[in-house]
Amino acid sequence: MISTATAGTTDAQEPKTLVEGAYHRLRRDIIEGVHPPGEKLRVEHLKDQYEVGAGTLREALLLLVTDALVVAQGQRGFRVAPISVADFEDITRTRVLLETEALRQSISLGDDAWEADLVAAFHRLSRAEQKLADHDTGTTEEWELRNRAFHEALIAASPSRWIRHFQHILYQQSERYRRISLFRQPIVRDIHAEHQAIFDATLARDATRATSILTEHILRTLDAVKRMPADFFTRPAAPR
Repeated sequence: MISTATAGTTDAQEPKTLVEGAYHRLRRDIIEGVHPPGEKLRVEHLKDQYEVGAGTLREALLLLVTDALVVAQGQRGFRVAPISVADFEDITRTRVLLETEALRQSISLGDDAWEADLVAAFHRLSRAEQKLADHDTGTTEEWELRNRAFHEALIAASPSRWIRHFQHILYQQSERYRRISLFRQPIVRDIHAEHQAIFDATLARDATRATSILTEHILRTLDAVKRMPADFFTRPAAPR
């Protein structure tokens, strides 16, 4: 059995450098739609907004290029990467393939330590979802961190580091789209109940049911995004 005592954490770490700090702030603002898809990111303006030097800001932007959240345009600078339904459908369907296989492996191989990490991650996520339900302001970032930690805990016992690595990338790429779905709510859904069902089936070691519920859970966000008006893909997803 595979132990996973080092499953994903839920708390954001303090940035260790100016570049890291600028990267995290820029990334958050892109995810939240402060800088909408396609917007030109002018270093001379943003360095004052984020209170860092031009060199530091460029390094942060290059990190965001690696994340595929920013596009480098040669000598013309940087732009926020575009988003589209077709892009999100590709992300989503690939994520389903990888994440369900990793969950199946975790259910088969995970030990008591994996179960304990999963229980803890679900508990923290449930607390954050209760705050969202109570319209507690400022909890969106906490929910996103704990939602990510829960999905990582589900698959943490998979022996394939490559599946886990690519799942992490796909999860990050879906974050802008997930924010649209979370804030605009184009379809009625109880996300906590969805997570509860995945959690219960996983602890019961019912791989068929757990992967089926997880697939439906991920695809429901795609369905929600597909129902959004087209102009939501060219303007901020949510007000800050």
